[in-house]
Amino acid sequence: MTDVPEAAADAPEDEPPAGRGTGRLERVIALRVREYRRSAGLSVADMAVRVGISKAMLSKIENAQTSCSLATLERLADGLEVPVTALFRGIDSDREAVYVAAGHGAQIVRRGTRVGHDYRLLGSLRGPRKRLEAVLVTLTESSEVFPLFQHPGIELLYMLEGEMVYGHGDARYTMRPGDALQFDGEGPHGPEELVGLPIRFLSVTSLDEVQE
Repeated sequence: MTDVPEAAADAPEDEPPAGRGTGRLERVIALRVREYRRSAGLSVADMAVRVGISKAMLSKIENAQTSCSLATLERLADGLEVPVTALFRGIDSDREAVYVAAGHGAQIVRRGTRVGHDYRLLGSLRGPRKRLEAVLVTLTESSEVFPLFQHPGIELLYMLEGEMVYGHGDARYTMRPGDALQFDGEGPHGPEELVGLPIRFLSVTSLDEVQE
């Protein structure tokens, strides 16, 4: 068997593996083995000796040109002094994401919309038994009556522009740019005094999903 040149195995990490016909699992293992080997300061030859496999086989593993047996994976993990599960890190990294370009958030009609309160939904993402909603709120006109909100879950406000007094239950908070407020959404809450217009803040709410 002809050895794969070590230079090929030590190709830059931002280059895709050279192997063909292998799946994502092999590519992830290839990246992890190469990453941990380099972190340990080992050459391909040194690592092969430590693990007890040929240099050619290790090169194939690091280039996703072969599938590893469970026994080989265990030997690699022992040689790298990491858990076997560390070699699979990133295999489940394809997760749902929501991207909203600037100015393209969907408008939400809520109490207060008619008096200069603009609510833009920046996305709603569902996870296991959880839902996260992000809303950009812009207040451009003062009013004498402010709507109060109540909902399940935890809410985080982050002030971006302007100044306001925000109420939650019996408490009052003066909010200026950079200020953050986190609270239980079940308590009545909402702006109580608009001190400096325009006002913009980000509202992020974490909700428990009801299981059928």
